[in-house]
Amino acid sequence: MATTSEGEQKVRKLKTPEEVVAFCRANDVQFVDFKFTDLVGTLQHYTLPADQVDESALVDGLGFDGSSIRGFKEIHESDMLMMPDISSAFMDPFSQHKTLSMTCNIMDPITLEKFSREPRYIAQKAEAYLRSTGVADSSFWGPEVEFYVFDDARFDQNEHSGYYYIDSIEGAWNSGKEENPNLAHKPRYKSGYFPAPPVDTLQDFRSEAVIRMKKVGIEIEVHHHEVGTAGQCEIDIRYSPLTRMGDWVMLYKYILKNLAKEYGKTVTFMPKPVFMDNGSGMHTHQSLWKDNENVFFDDSGYAQLSKTALHYIGGLLHHAPALMAFCAPTTNSYCRLVPGYEAPINLAYSQRNRSACVRIPLYSKSPKTKRLEFRPPDPSANIYLAMSAMLMAGLDGIQKKMDPGGPLDRNIYHMPPEEAAKVKTIPASLEESLNALEKDSEFLTQGDVFTQDLIDTWLDYKRTNEIDALRLRPHPYEFYLYYEV
Repeated sequence: MATTSEGEQKVRKLKTPEEVVAFCRANDVQFVDFKFTDLVGTLQHYTLPADQVDESALVDGLGFDGSSIRGFKEIHESDMLMMPDISSAFMDPFSQHKTLSMTCNIMDPITLEKFSREPRYIAQKAEAYLRSTGVADSSFWGPEVEFYVFDDARFDQNEHSGYYYIDSIEGAWNSGKEENPNLAHKPRYKSGYFPAPPVDTLQDFRSEAVIRMKKVGIEIEVHHHEVGTAGQCEIDIRYSPLTRMGDWVMLYKYILKNLAKEYGKTVTFMPKPVFMDNGSGMHTHQSLWKDNENVFFDDSGYAQLSKTALHYIGGLLHHAPALMAFCAPTTNSYCRLVPGYEAPINLAYSQRNRSACVRIPLYSKSPKTKRLEFRPPDPSANIYLAMSAMLMAGLDGIQKKMDPGGPLDRNIYHMPPEEAAKVKTIPASLEESLNALEKDSEFLTQGDVFTQDLIDTWLDYKRTNEIDALRLRPHPYEFYLYYEV
């Protein structure tokens, strides 16, 4: 029997259904798990005993009830197929029993066409559309996914009460708690960036997460504590093509949540879980390449950016209000996108200004590393939809030669009020973003990448299940404000 490391290397080389079945038999695999992502961005799965998986199951697909998956099908058309992508196979690092896992696309069992609302398919179509434009033949993506690690998280909302309670051994609010003993070393509010242990209590947790991620094929560059007290962290994934990066981010979340459970902790990708401290963003680095050349690079351009890159930025800035419907897609997202917390709310670009929506990193002058960073997205986004939408906005900017204007290389908070007021900002709420998407969606439907059906379904789901649902419920702070009126 192969060792674990040998097995991991072999599983990454699987290409055919016959090779999958043979691998399972040769390596005593007990189960095969099939994963996919729903419209909102939650990982789903379905498991078969390995002896029930043959070549036909991997070729013909596996049936399931699409009406039970958010954003998929109605009950009268519920039958759907999961079609495994063998190239995505990995050994699950958390299953007690030896389990091979694969990511799937979703298909209609009658037409055998890929499902137009399936997020991974959107990403694949976006990559195909990029190639069809002739602008580039590939894109590379590097989202910086931030998250909080809590020791306790409780919340409830019913007819007569509503509350949340979060806690962390690192929380600044616990500096005076009787912990018998309290060993101090707790990051102050907005002071958690890069402290060494013992202030950073999550060094080993993140290192173990990196080891698990590398085992399933995710390439990692760095990990560190982030600004927020109460265990805010970041683990950076090495850049990769769009669809593969989408797969990696979904596994990244899966690994962190399950590892936290092993440690007796809990991870959240909620954009703003801690009041008066930094929220969790997903700053997304991106570049376009053609014939192995970075089309964003020009040594004589602003921040070494080519005109193509500037037009791409023009597209991002022009369509940013609509993009937020996919890139910052929750009501909580807009608790993060406010001034004063390094939040990128200004519709501008800059070499170093982190309050601008688009930043151009200057850490290296190599053509290979030239990229831009779109900063408003957060990790509550469906990664496949968010990156696809950004790509479509940038390509629209290139095709229409959109002018991004001049860079904003000043501290906007130190500008005179009348001058600062001229700088446009992103929407202040999910409702504003959805309204913007409703008015500005044509750029997404080019090449049939996003269908109008998907956009309409997204708008309806977000308005009904999130905006209206929240609007109907009293907020705990409203009692503080209004109980005595």
